[in-house]
Amino acid sequence: MSAPDQTSGGVVHVFDDIREEDNRLPDWWLGILFGAIVFAFGYWFVFEVAHASPSPLETFRADMAAAEKKRAEAGPVSDEALAVLAKDTVTLADGKRTFISTCAPCHGLEGQGIVGPNLTDGFWLHGAKPVDIHTSITNGYPDKGMRPWGPVLGVARVRAVAAFVVSIKGQNRTGRPPQGTPEN
Repeated sequence: MSAPDQTSGGVVHVFDDIREEDNRLPDWWLGILFGAIVFAFGYWFVFEVAHASPSPLETFRADMAAAEKKRAEAGPVSDEALAVLAKDTVTLADGKRTFISTCAPCHGLEGQGIVGPNLTDGFWLHGAKPVDIHTSITNGYPDKGMRPWGPVLGVARVRAVAAFVVSIKGQNRTGRPPQGTPEN
């Protein structure tokens, strides 16, 4: 089947009268091949060795967290949305800042309770669910001395404060004694 090549001294393969030649690959094909090899090495070096920029997985996770936060801020108030906001550092910082400026005179700097109830223990006067906390901040309890903060703070700041209170819930700071019923 194979016959010696008379011109170059190599072997020429022939099968079913089809002659196989050993041609040189085109330059454009070799350029793509070697370019892909260089790109792959550079990509590996940047993301695995040098860590010069975040990996695609880290970028994806950050984008997904930002999208989840945006949905929580824009959508209806729910326990799940407030739980997502309670894990976001930027929202918690905003909520803490607002809490200190508006809520700390009654609830203390750490939510331990001064005139108002302790927000860090497991006892709640008006419900312990995140939506209950949001409702308490928004509507207040004027008969008990807490004004409605919803019109004063606005939707975004009320959500941030509610997320902050959800984040400090269960820390059991020493302060005012327990009031209300234990949370479920």
